[in-house]
Amino acid sequence: MTDAVRRGGTAIGEGTLEFENPDWVKFAQAMMPLVRMPADIMATELLKHGEAHKVLDIAAGHGLFGISVAQKNPTAHIYAADWKNVLEVARHNAEAMGISDRYHLIPGNAFQSDLGAGYDLAMITNFLHHFDASTCTTFMRKIYATLKPGGRAAIAEFIPNPDRVTPPTAAAFALIMLTTTPSGDAYTFAELESISKNAGFTRVELAPAQVGLNRLVIAYR
Repeated sequence: MTDAVRRGGTAIGEGTLEFENPDWVKFAQAMMPLVRMPADIMATELLKHGEAHKVLDIAAGHGLFGISVAQKNPTAHIYAADWKNVLEVARHNAEAMGISDRYHLIPGNAFQSDLGAGYDLAMITNFLHHFDASTCTTFMRKIYATLKPGGRAAIAEFIPNPDRVTPPTAAAFALIMLTTTPSGDAYTFAELESISKNAGFTRVELAPAQVGLNRLVIAYR
């Protein structure tokens, strides 16, 4: 941690951003019991704002966020983007939960992959915190381009208050990003709103629902 503070970023190479880091497979498997309820809460909240028929799930991991949306939207097809090795966990879960015919994989680096277009909804769950604000803005421009007019981007993140010391868990997450990523951070709602609007989104809202330890931000194209 001392070295990370002195450097202003991780002292372990690329940290968690290494290509197809096998730790993400272990993480996806370990997180499943903890994410089931937050995934259901998020899917329920998103359904209040309209059905989704074509859904992009960024950093899908275990796949439960996208799978929950598919379960509440019977016609929805989910396009899950993540490293190839991690997507095996998501694919297995989609099969186990009976939606494999509506579950599609986009393996690779989300910044470089062709993510497709025509989405009603793009889900970006616990992803932006790995990068600096400028990189996040660039990525959100790519997300904006994948959406239909009127489409939504749903961002689930650890969101500290403007004082950046409360709530404690969200605020402390910035320290985890300092030690495990080259330039990641925990962003306030105002920062996520600025990132989204600079990427082209016209309206950005903080949903009332608590999604586990995350909050849900919805950006509208």
